[in-house]
Amino acid sequence: MKLNRSDARSHRWGLILAGGDGERLLPLTRTIAGDDRPKQFCAVTGDETLSSSRLLIQPSNRGTAPAILYSLLHFREMDPKGVVASFPSDHHFSDDEAFVGHIDSAYIAAASQPEMVVLLGIPPEAPEVDYGWIEPGTPLTMDSVCRVSRFWEKPSGSVASSLMERGCLWNSFVMVGCIHAFLDLIRRALPSLVELFESIRSSLFTAAERRALRDLYSGICTTSFSHDVLAAQPNGLAVLRATGLGWSDLGEPGRVRSVLERKSVQTTRVFRTDYGEDGVLAGKKATG
Repeated sequence: MKLNRSDARSHRWGLILAGGDGERLLPLTRTIAGDDRPKQFCAVTGDETLSSSRLLIQPSNRGTAPAILYSLLHFREMDPKGVVASFPSDHHFSDDEAFVGHIDSAYIAAASQPEMVVLLGIPPEAPEVDYGWIEPGTPLTMDSVCRVSRFWEKPSGSVASSLMERGCLWNSFVMVGCIHAFLDLIRRALPSLVELFESIRSSLFTAAERRALRDLYSGICTTSFSHDVLAAQPNGLAVLRATGLGWSDLGEPGRVRSVLERKSVQTTRVFRTDYGEDGVLAGKKATG
């Protein structure tokens, strides 16, 4: 989707990632919706779903790296000078105004550092082992923006504690960068994958695209953008320290519960998930 059509920002684009199997959240979404619909189309924190946008459809789930690459190739055909912000559809930000402000800063940073992809880094609240961690390096020209010294994907508890003490940041997986910066980053990490997608470039936006994409996906392995691209290529990354966002990854029922508690939403049902953690079903807002 295009974010802004003004002259100054006419090359800004937004990408919403709405893939994944949602297995960890399935017990909760099944209870809310009564079926096995994808988590992106289930209202887990109120009346709105996690994604209501029109999406590019992949033939099968092969991880976040092919999904992002496929989307970037579409953006390149529409606007080669584009600057893209990539957003997970299953993350929550309690302060929309602060979030929009940080995204605007990330767009500005990406435009001023066109060879780098800018990540939004969240000051940690705990030594979380299920998140990626970003180790900031040398400061860049903008306030709160640094080069990335190292990217840590889902570290052990002891390592996470050490990272927290050293001032490292959680990776929100919100990323902003020029299209060519994203493509160069992926090409350095996964050259064969980029070559395969480039081979079907002529089919994009034509009737042949669906078949070409299906054939391509039948022959590729699952690859993670965090593990196989970000962690492998920290030299192409910058990080913007984003404070005051009230960020949460809604990938597990316990995190959904925490968001609902912060929003003062009552729960109308409590159940046990497959892995022994309580889940909740949101009800009406608390009154009084």
